[in-house]
Amino acid sequence: MRKQVTSETTKTNARDIVLIGKIYQSFEALEETLGKLKMEEPLFITHVAKKSFAEIIFKNVTENEQKRFKEEQKKKLN
Repeated sequence: MRKQVTSETTKTNARDIVLIGKIYQSFEALEETLGKLKMEEPLFITHVAKKSFAEIIFKNVTENEQKRFKEEQKKKLN
């Protein structure tokens, strides 16, 4: 049972990582296109959105890692 849950979690995490990568690549492509078109305001907005997206992702990863660490510590103490 535990292996099945771990396997499903791993598949979900892998899928999420691929999706996050594709979204980030889309931001990169949009920035490149807007830069070539010399559209400064949309380029700036896209840059800010990409930065915000990355910050949220890293924040979520950090929170999840801290939560997992705390759960592991509780298991070790019990």
